[in-house]
Amino acid sequence: MNETDKFAAVRKGLLEFAILKIVSGARVYAADIMERLAGAAFAAQEGTLYPLLSKLRRDELLDYEWVESGAGPPRKYYQLTDKGAARLAEFEAYWRALNDTLDRLGPQGRADMGET
Repeated sequence: MNETDKFAAVRKGLLEFAILKIVSGARVYAADIMERLAGAAFAAQEGTLYPLLSKLRRDELLDYEWVESGAGPPRKYYQLTDKGAARLAEFEAYWRALNDTLDRLGPQGRADMGET
């Protein structure tokens, strides 16, 4: 198993939250999302990204607006909804708690808990 396949399930599970994080910064076009994901080891194919964007919209976590483009057809730009921002905040809190738990489970964590 190569390095990219080893954690594929983890990356796939985190993809929704990676998208919410990207969209939280500003209104973005799908190609912008794909570019950001590729630079962060979350590379996603269009066949994965577009259905996930649709799901996030149905779940009312994202919304979009059409913006005219000078270089072709209008583009769909996504933005985070209030519900999406709340979900992202929940995830970030969960992620911090998960990291704390994993840190406590390691060798240093056992020593902190009075174990040898």
